[in-house]
Amino acid sequence: MPNLKDLKNRIASVKNTRKITKAMQMVAAAKLRRAQEAAEASRPYTERFNAVMSSLAASVGGSDTAPKLLSGTGKDDVHLLLVLTAEKGLCGGFNANIAKKARAHAQKLIAEGKEVKILTVGKKGRDQLKRDLGKHMVGHVDLTEVKRIGYVNAQDIAVDVLNRFDEGEFDVATMFYSEFVNVVTQIPTALQIIPAKFEQSEGTAPDVLFDYEPSEEAILADLLPRGVATSIFSALLENGASEQGARMSAMDNATRNAGEMIDDLTIEYNRSRQAVITNELIEIISGAEAL
Repeated sequence: MPNLKDLKNRIASVKNTRKITKAMQMVAAAKLRRAQEAAEASRPYTERFNAVMSSLAASVGGSDTAPKLLSGTGKDDVHLLLVLTAEKGLCGGFNANIAKKARAHAQKLIAEGKEVKILTVGKKGRDQLKRDLGKHMVGHVDLTEVKRIGYVNAQDIAVDVLNRFDEGEFDVATMFYSEFVNVVTQIPTALQIIPAKFEQSEGTAPDVLFDYEPSEEAILADLLPRGVATSIFSALLENGASEQGARMSAMDNATRNAGEMIDDLTIEYNRSRQAVITNELIEIISGAEAL
């Protein structure tokens, strides 16, 4: 049984930890509001952009003049996995869930005989994936010094990915990130960005005809690279909100656990203190009776 001094030190230590976790929870709550607003504000634009691209892609179909970013290379032997995670930890299973989904996808491709290349954004994902898939990593984007994610950051990542595609380094690119739902729910998501895939949005009329100037192929050739950057930017914003939501939830749980630990240690301290006092009284009474 620990002595009273050890128990007192442990109680003080846990109280200091609770102060830290409570402060981190409040900071995450403040950042979450801004990150959530940014993520939700980007969704209408992304959805509308994808709807327009879906219409253009449907009109072009499988023609020989379709841009390479839409038609692909004609094979799927080499896959690039773009894994977006956080630069910091202490956010529950946020980073681990994204890395787990990317790892499972990579192992499935490897089992099928495909070549896998991994490009990571955020050191937490890199640290987790390099244990099993280190030899497949081809690059890393460090956003540690970036205080607020902007479109320029997504554009730089998109340029890197597009350059690799133009040089023939891969055939298919899939992006992994976490979609923000609410504070306690973030969904790890895989999205193929090259060759581009567009789903018909609900509420749009697929039979409406449009005349495009210039041709659909020319418009797609110009918009598809922007579409890659837009998808990456949207994923970064979703990740930002998911990270803060997960951190807020994790720190709230840590604060509660610290409080429960303090209560348990306080009870143990009081019991130990009472036992010491009882022993001292017994010794005094025994000494008095001996006299």
